[in-house]
Amino acid sequence: MRQIVKRLFELRLPDNRSAFLWGPRKAGKSYWIAHHLTRLPVIDLLKTDVFADYAGRPSLLRERFQNHRGRVVIDEIQKVPPLLDEVHWLIENRGLSFLLTGSSARKLRRGHANLLGGRAWRRTMTPLSAREVEGFELEGAMVSGLLPPHFLSENPLEDLRAYVADYLKEEIAAEAAARDIPAFTEFLRVAAITSSELLNYTNVAREAGVSAKVVRTYFDILEDTYLGFRVPPWKKSKTRRMILTEKFYLFDVGLANFLARRAPRLGSAEFGKAFEHYILMEIKAYQAYRKPDLPIAFWRSSAGQEVDFILGEKDSALEVKASARVHGGDLRSLAALREDGPVGRTAVVCLEKEPRTLARGVEVLPWRLFLEKLWSGEFG
Repeated sequence: MRQIVKRLFELRLPDNRSAFLWGPRKAGKSYWIAHHLTRLPVIDLLKTDVFADYAGRPSLLRERFQNHRGRVVIDEIQKVPPLLDEVHWLIENRGLSFLLTGSSARKLRRGHANLLGGRAWRRTMTPLSAREVEGFELEGAMVSGLLPPHFLSENPLEDLRAYVADYLKEEIAAEAAARDIPAFTEFLRVAAITSSELLNYTNVAREAGVSAKVVRTYFDILEDTYLGFRVPPWKKSKTRRMILTEKFYLFDVGLANFLARRAPRLGSAEFGKAFEHYILMEIKAYQAYRKPDLPIAFWRSSAGQEVDFILGEKDSALEVKASARVHGGDLRSLAALREDGPVGRTAVVCLEKEPRTLARGVEVLPWRLFLEKLWSGEFG
């Protein structure tokens, strides 16, 4: 039975400091607050009466808390951006600290909201890591994804369907000011199909039936709402002509498979693509919780040779293979990369049962062992 053991997210915030806590909807921000900050006052702007009070009169925050001592939590701060002016005043004049959660930085920036000018640190919560759960089964996670309520659900496909219908198609489309909901829906499907591939705005626009300019805006919105992220190309090549286009990934492997109408099965090409996506989710979780400045890139030559991920200042190179047996042919891109520029540790993350070392020190790492080494800091 699947069970969450403990979230890896820790606040680690001095009493006199404030922070934004960002993350996609249903990542578990509100749940974490309810179970770890039980003694703090929480302003939950998802409650209609609370929202109405503060949206109608943001100064209410100052009136209620100017004599408070300690930290105040405001959940979903992007719903009432003017509250940030009151937060700023209370930080400066009353020495209060705040934890401000949100799932959309775009609404704040678009409304020219006060982002506190460096007075608040930045924290991020991601979907689940395998280290946070019991009963983690890889093939099942490709279907359910790793948002906690979906991962724990007895019917994750229905929950994913509701998430797409009620959140992605309505709230995110509204944020995009998308009048053509069918076109935005088709864009989401194409974005899922092309997740992990080089960004090609023209091709996506053609498939979605909108302009390339609109598609660029849609991708920006997915990133601003923590529903996707770009991975840049590695630019330290010394000899080869490189592809400098970014890649784009949706934030959750289960959501990507649902939108793309894929049902990955072990041994299929679809499973290989999903496995790469899942490993990146683990790397992103490590980045969020342990090393926020960790560089994550990929390498691709103009001849089509590609290494999935290059991590850290030491440029550890990772090739991800959903294979139970790694062969010499799987190392061609790693070999080309090593000839092309100085890289550090090189490894193939795969489905083999035991680790081994191949020619020129290339490590073959079972995926669970790789996660242990990743979270112990060996690749970052």
